[in-house]
Amino acid sequence: MIGWFEAVVLGLLQGLTEFLPISSSAHIRVVSAFFGWEDPGAAFTAVIQLGTEAAVLIYFRKEIWEIISTWTRALWTPALRAHHAARMGWYVIVGTLPILVLGLLFEEKIDTIFRDLRLIGTTLIVFGLILWLVDRSARDKLTLERHLSFTHSLLYGLAQSLALIPGVSRSGGTITAGLLLDYRREEAAKYSFLLAIPAVLGAGVLKLFDIGEGQAPAWGPTILATAISFLVGYAAVSWFLKYISTHRFTGFVIYRVALGVVIIALVSFGVLDPAAGQD
Repeated sequence: MIGWFEAVVLGLLQGLTEFLPISSSAHIRVVSAFFGWEDPGAAFTAVIQLGTEAAVLIYFRKEIWEIISTWTRALWTPALRAHHAARMGWYVIVGTLPILVLGLLFEEKIDTIFRDLRLIGTTLIVFGLILWLVDRSARDKLTLERHLSFTHSLLYGLAQSLALIPGVSRSGGTITAGLLLDYRREEAAKYSFLLAIPAVLGAGVLKLFDIGEGQAPAWGPTILATAISFLVGYAAVSWFLKYISTHRFTGFVIYRVALGVVIIALVSFGVLDPAAGQD
């Protein structure tokens, strides 16, 4: 069972890694396995992501309010329907559909098979290398306001849905898609964060009903981890957006590959059980 100390560590991990393209869910799963803790499970991971998502809501509060208010008014005011904020509302909805559908279809696997350490190590390496290749060839020129479309939104959404597998990274997958579509790094990251809001809030609220039931962690440690993830996450999102405006993703790629190699090596040599912490 997740205790108070584990909650502090996992909350810090969630806040530090959620917005970086290194997979927060992979870190929570791997660190728990390494220290011999029980796998906190998909429910705990989804709920503490509400903390980091609250950080996004506050950080982008002006943009989010403009999107919601303009989109809502545009429903009965045709003149507003061409406004960027109104269109962004629809783009976020369309981009959320893939992860909604696939999340429901693969819910059982998300809680079990997808948390295998061998799969996590492999996805860290593979998708890290994909990010590196895409980043090297990215033309870094398109903006959300002028170029985002329903087709691009759907492609972003398909990339985000890959994050149902720990190790892919929600931000890493969607940012990679954005770079492939020639969006600027900071623009791809911004849309990645906005696109995550409905998916993360939906999954977190849905999994709230599992907290304290069966093998899921108790409410107290879960609330503590969520609060910590919010505080750390707010600082992390601010730093990340400034960093990628002038830097490539090479450092994150090196880290992903190194971590993936270590995980696979530890499993291969019997140091870690690929299902460590799971019943």
